[in-house]
Amino acid sequence: MTMKIDLNCDLGEGTGNDAALMPLISSANIACGAHAGDESTMRATVRLAMRHGVAIGAHPGYHDRAHFGRIELLLDAPETEELVASQIRLMLEICRELGSRMNHVKPHGALYNQACRDRPVADAVARAIAGVDPGSLLFAPAGSALWDAAHTAGITPVAEIFADRTYQRDGRLTPRLRADAVLADPTAAALQALRAVRSGRIVATDGGEIVVSAQTVCVHGDAPHAVAVLAAVRRALMVEGMVIAAPARPA
Repeated sequence: MTMKIDLNCDLGEGTGNDAALMPLISSANIACGAHAGDESTMRATVRLAMRHGVAIGAHPGYHDRAHFGRIELLLDAPETEELVASQIRLMLEICRELGSRMNHVKPHGALYNQACRDRPVADAVARAIAGVDPGSLLFAPAGSALWDAAHTAGITPVAEIFADRTYQRDGRLTPRLRADAVLADPTAAALQALRAVRSGRIVATDGGEIVVSAQTVCVHGDAPHAVAVLAAVRRALMVEGMVIAAPARPA
C-alpha cells in the first residue's frame, strides 16, 4: 500500500526563500504577524500556497520579533489563549478573503517547545484552536503535552518530526544554543526523515534511539540551507515510493 507523508515548512517569515520552498512542500505554516510577517506577507504567502496546491496553516508565535519568537515568555493561560486565537482569526480572515481555507495550526518556536512539555500552555493553545476553528488540525509531536491537549480539546493532532533538527534522548529537540542543534547537511537530514517515517526511530545526539511517529515532516524555512535540505528530504521520501500529501481535516 502506498504511504502518504506530509512535508511542512515555516514560511512568510521574510527570509526570501518562500518561492523556492513552496513547490517542495504539501503544507505551509504561515507566520501570522507576531514573531514575523504582517497582513501583507500573509496574503502573499497564502496566494503562493494556493498557486502550488499547498495546504495552508497558521503559525502563531510570541510577539517578540527581536528574538524571532524563540525566547520563552511567561504568559498566563488566558494571555496565551488569546495570543494564539487572535493570530488564527487573522489567518482565517485572510483565507476567506482570498477564497481559500486554513487546514492546520502549528505553534512557532518557543511557544511550540513550551506547549510540548508544559500542559497548561498546551491546553491554552488547544483551547484557542478549538474556540476559533475546531476542525483545524494541530501539528505536534506524538505523546507530547500538546498532543494530549489536542485530544482533550477535541481537535485532531498530526504527529510531527523535524528533519533538520537533532534530538535528545528524552525526545526533545536539542536546544539551539548547542552547536549540534541543526542538521545543515541535506543528506543527514534526509536520512533522519526517512528513518523516522519508515521505522519510527531517530538517533539522538548521544547515539541512542528514540521512538517517534511521523505523519508530517518539518524543515525550517529560515535557514540558509533550507531549500537544499527540503529538496533532499522530498527526493528521499519519493524514491521510497511515498506520496507527498497534506493531511485532510476531519469531515
